[in-house]
Amino acid sequence: MSILIKNATISAPDSPLDGKKADIFIQKGIIAEIGKNLNHKADKVIESNDLQVSPGWVDVFADYCDPGYEHKETLLTGLDAAAAGGFTDVFVVPNTHPVIASKTTLEYVQNKAKGHAVNLHVLGAVSRNVEGKDLAEMMDMQHAGAIAFSDGWHPVQNAGLMQKSLEYVTAFDGIIIQLPVQASLAAGGLMNEGETSVRLGMSGIPNIAESLIVHRDIELVRYTNSRIHFTGVTTAESLALIKAAKKDGLKVTCSVTPFHLLYTEENLKMYDSVYRVEPPLRTEAERKLLVKALMDGTIDCIATHHRPQDWDAKVKEFEYASPGMITQETCLAMIMEAAPKLDSTQLVKLMSVNPRKIFGLPEVKIEEGQPANISVFDTTATWTYTKSNKKSLGINSPLFDKILKGKTF
Repeated sequence: MSILIKNATISAPDSPLDGKKADIFIQKGIIAEIGKNLNHKADKVIESNDLQVSPGWVDVFADYCDPGYEHKETLLTGLDAAAAGGFTDVFVVPNTHPVIASKTTLEYVQNKAKGHAVNLHVLGAVSRNVEGKDLAEMMDMQHAGAIAFSDGWHPVQNAGLMQKSLEYVTAFDGIIIQLPVQASLAAGGLMNEGETSVRLGMSGIPNIAESLIVHRDIELVRYTNSRIHFTGVTTAESLALIKAAKKDGLKVTCSVTPFHLLYTEENLKMYDSVYRVEPPLRTEAERKLLVKALMDGTIDCIATHHRPQDWDAKVKEFEYASPGMITQETCLAMIMEAAPKLDSTQLVKLMSVNPRKIFGLPEVKIEEGQPANISVFDTTATWTYTKSNKKSLGINSPLFDKILKGKTF
């Protein structure tokens, strides 16, 4: 297949072509030519008013439900959704059935995704069956290609186990991804704890349920000299702790979801279960702090937390609905609405440069003869996301039939 990208601004912070406009001709997945006014015949021509090309975007935390829950998403429909959202690399959580806690299951997932345009990277489980009791076969999974380790939607609660896992991964300079939630403090909670939860009559999840785990795990990183990445941070306290840890030179990084940047607890006032997510949506003040942290570099990258649900799991009373949103296809539009002052350089660092550096992915070079591992987008173009044009099997998005600004190609 051949693709001709017309009059695009190259957004690649570490490239001599950064900021320059050019046509790019791609043939059989390789950048064949970069130049002005190219007129090659191509199977696909991409044009837009403010077209940009960057090194391929990376999503460091997504759920494709496969194996075990293919009625919600399959590896292939998930990867199609990622491609539609501009992603070239995706990390999938191990919360499948069976859990990705061994070399065998990890290789099954890798083999099933082979040949797709999007590169799939597997997060191996920290603990057996993500139960938080004993370490999983981490070394075997690392040898088989696990990109990092996480218990996904079941954060590691046991401090001793977290210490062991952090010590273990130092042997190969690995990294643990932690969704920071203290389960006993969050137990039974449906939304952010505060005035709004009282007004709506729903049990709340306090900020300390997040910041307590962030504080604990930062101290464990300090003790073990290991590496941790917190994903889905939502509170002012967590941001302050992470900022201080970075200042101390600790190997601590973090990511935020597009829905925590865009929505708040006020979106729950009609008890719409599409807004039930984990961690919960917080206050408007904290949403603004997340955007500020995105702009000033405290937050390193975006993690979509793409979590498909089917009708039976999501369309029911709020307290019984399964958490999560599908976000990969709409990620750019959500970011641009939440943080319209974000410039192209900042966006590309968040979506590509930073996650590649953190997790050791190859640097992408936008040069002739190099693989076309690129993302093509226009932050000003509008489009409509519908149930008929979506790629994901999930039905859980608040953005259907809305005009969105920020399009990927």
